[in-house]
Amino acid sequence: MPVEEAVRKALPRLSAETLPEFRQPGFGGVPGTKAPDLTAGGKVRVEERLIPGPQNAPDVTLLILSPVDDRGPKAGIYHIHGGGMVTGYRHAGVHTLLPYVAEGNAVVVSVEYRLAPENPDPAPVEDCYTGLAWVARNAEELGINPQRLIVTGASAGGGLAAGTAPLARDRGFPEFTHQVLVCPMFDDCFQSHSARMLDGEGICDRNDNVFHWTALLGDRRGTDDVSIYAAPARAEDLTGLPRTYVDVGSTETFRDEAIAYAQRLSEAGISVDLHMWGGGFHGFDMVAAHTAISRASNATRDEFFRRALEE
Repeated sequence: MPVEEAVRKALPRLSAETLPEFRQPGFGGVPGTKAPDLTAGGKVRVEERLIPGPQNAPDVTLLILSPVDDRGPKAGIYHIHGGGMVTGYRHAGVHTLLPYVAEGNAVVVSVEYRLAPENPDPAPVEDCYTGLAWVARNAEELGINPQRLIVTGASAGGGLAAGTAPLARDRGFPEFTHQVLVCPMFDDCFQSHSARMLDGEGICDRNDNVFHWTALLGDRRGTDDVSIYAAPARAEDLTGLPRTYVDVGSTETFRDEAIAYAQRLSEAGISVDLHMWGGGFHGFDMVAAHTAISRASNATRDEFFRRALEE
């Protein structure tokens, strides 16, 4: 696909040396892309809040988007950005959720978690859990109905969302109703065909994936010393998790692990919506949003979000 090739050529090879370049400000992980108006023309209140971090860890920054026309408690959408655990920031990707806030149907909170390799596992998932727990405890102040929480993320954010879910379940707080996992990254073992099939091709090939997981886990990558919260594909008990939406492209590194995880969730009795988009590469719905496949993918996910917000 021409867009995929253009993006790949525009980006340097991911390595320890080029990581600072990948971390340069850029909207949605695409350098030079202009960020949207998060106020949606004055319909959305934009706030940032520093909250206490996990034990002995720095404070966590939350981006809070709420309707200016406040008419009572709304559903809460907790957003976790992507970036392979090594890049990204709280604003990346959050624009996709703006319509729900501008229309008065939700409050969106996006978390700024610590990045690897400077902050390896469990720092990222603990920051994500800390932010979610704070949102649930402060739901009334935020204008959120604590019984209507949705957790979402794409790529590494999808993996962190999937890791936060069993962490919240096992700690007994908080409960949330849905998780929306977009091209999620949650398997450090590289055993599937899709995990090995792309070499120098597409966005986030097998070499990028090795870099991401090594940054997060170091020498523990691929060993038995990795928790299900860091790599949710390792989880054996998937009971008690929320209703789940999973989507993934057919030509991307995370394809097989996403499909397998969705199937195992279904076998555990969890209601699952799974979509694999033929010809879709990693992040196709963002970087090639004008294409028919992206429009279909985004419309289908939007329909799921809207149903979740009404339940």
